[in-house]
Amino acid sequence: MILGCGSIGYNVIEELAKETSSIRVVDRDEKRVKDLLDQKYEAEVRDLKGPGLLDGLPVPDVVFVLSNEKDANLAAVQAIKARYPGTEIIARAMDPTSVGVLQNAGAEFVLYPQEVVAKAAVHQIRRLHATRIAQRLQHLFVGWEGTLGIVTHNNPDPDAISSAMALAAIARVSSDKKVTCRILYEGNIGHQENRAFVNLLDIKMERLTPEVLRECKYLALVDSSIPGVNNSLPKGTHVHIIIDHHRAEESESVHADFIDIRPGMGATASMMTQYLQEMDITIDKKLATGLLYGIRADTRDFRRNVTPQDLNYVAFLLPLTDSDLLDRIMSPSLSKETLDILGNAIMNRVIRSGYLFSNVGYIRNRDALPQAADYLINLEGVNTALIYGIGDTGILVSARSRDVRINLGNVISEAFGEIGDAGGHPNMAAAVIPLTYFAMVENKEALLALIIDPILKRFENIVGLEKQEGRNDL
Repeated sequence: MILGCGSIGYNVIEELAKETSSIRVVDRDEKRVKDLLDQKYEAEVRDLKGPGLLDGLPVPDVVFVLSNEKDANLAAVQAIKARYPGTEIIARAMDPTSVGVLQNAGAEFVLYPQEVVAKAAVHQIRRLHATRIAQRLQHLFVGWEGTLGIVTHNNPDPDAISSAMALAAIARVSSDKKVTCRILYEGNIGHQENRAFVNLLDIKMERLTPEVLRECKYLALVDSSIPGVNNSLPKGTHVHIIIDHHRAEESESVHADFIDIRPGMGATASMMTQYLQEMDITIDKKLATGLLYGIRADTRDFRRNVTPQDLNYVAFLLPLTDSDLLDRIMSPSLSKETLDILGNAIMNRVIRSGYLFSNVGYIRNRDALPQAADYLINLEGVNTALIYGIGDTGILVSARSRDVRINLGNVISEAFGEIGDAGGHPNMAAAVIPLTYFAMVENKEALLALIIDPILKRFENIVGLEKQEGRNDL
């Protein structure tokens, strides 16, 4: 049923008529109704504010309330919901304040035409911009010949690795196979899911060494934006391509022939999927599986920083993936060290005013630390978990938070940024504090016990833990 048949209502009728002939129109304008009857539509003259609006009409499944009168639309929504509570209503708002009013009256969906037009315009310009960016990247490879070194951030995760895979595919196709790609990294791939990801997808990754760097005619950074910041490229290195979804803190230092940094995206793998779509490049099962898993991992199962665009790319990739391979990546065996660290984190936990701290001691596999933090943040009464341990060259910290009052990435950066490498997202963060002169100490666990208190004190002061405990004591 269409109530109110101006220009918007008539366009809705034309669209509905492509799918169904079961359409009933009500409008107060006699001429409009006559025109509709001449076009073989069922229509009649009624006042949307009249007490007998629905008398004698069939029970509607769906009603579009689309007149250009604010009061008439509200009265119609109220009348329909009073008589037919199960009927679904799509209502037109005449101004922003009417949106909430119509929703409160019972409308399942409220259209504010100006907002719809604005969103459609922004969506189209984003698509146009994405197409042009993809074309620029594709054209960059034309004429290239030689080796492209694709550098990930240190301790690369599935988002960085799958993005490197995708860039290699784009370079190979766009250069007519004249460009050879090498995926380069430093650090460790320690998390068992990440190791399974690399092994099962048969991804060839190489250590970034000065010798390898000299063999690369071109360089690209993926999931990272500044040479020497969370990657092992020497600072000031000329990079030809930068693709990242993190906001660069040192924007003045971002220089490359091609730069695409989009903090609004949930994963760099989403950006790479968009490139592949725009370039109409065939995506094989391994690449599709890698990209989908990269998006899933970086958005934490589509619960963190995920956008509608990310979900669109997942929907595009899903039918192209190898579901058995994806299951095997997501269900790897748990290493003994990871299990030991989880056990230590549980056993050594201390909870103070909702903050959980746990010392796991000496660790070889740093990726076990965030797994312990992910596990312990789910404990009842815990809103922030900070897990720490010590490796051969530094103190490692991994933190998780469910407290909307703090931005954990900012807190960790403020607490540890001056003495190490620290930062992250609002609900998850990490820090590495180098041991410098103490790196040669053999008993690392004793060293950690000796120096950790003043280090943690920086974090406690920022979040006001002592003040909170004082209030609790009162």
